[in-house]
Amino acid sequence: MRLRIIYCLVIFAAAAVFAACNAVDHDTKSIAKGPETVYADGARRVTIEEMEAMLKDGTAIVIDVRNQAMYDQGHIPGSRLIPAGEILNHIGELPRDKMIVTYCS
Repeated sequence: MRLRIIYCLVIFAAAAVFAACNAVDHDTKSIAKGPETVYADGARRVTIEEMEAMLKDGTAIVIDVRNQAMYDQGHIPGSRLIPAGEILNHIGELPRDKMIVTYCS
């Protein structure tokens, strides 16, 4: 039963990663801050500042879900490469006590 729950969570996380890869980038500096946007996929978005603070506190890890060639061209320092299609193969390696921040561009 526990494995089934973990499997469902991994599928949800993979769906969130794929949905986030299709997100449109916006210049948030020129947009007035209002209530937090709720996205259809339910995945939380974090700002660069939030991510940096979580990395500094040790409460998050960063996963790059692109392919090796794209990772080699440039990546967030300290990020770990796990291509989106291989997430299920590495589920046991991901920490349970930290926020997992994924990115694809």
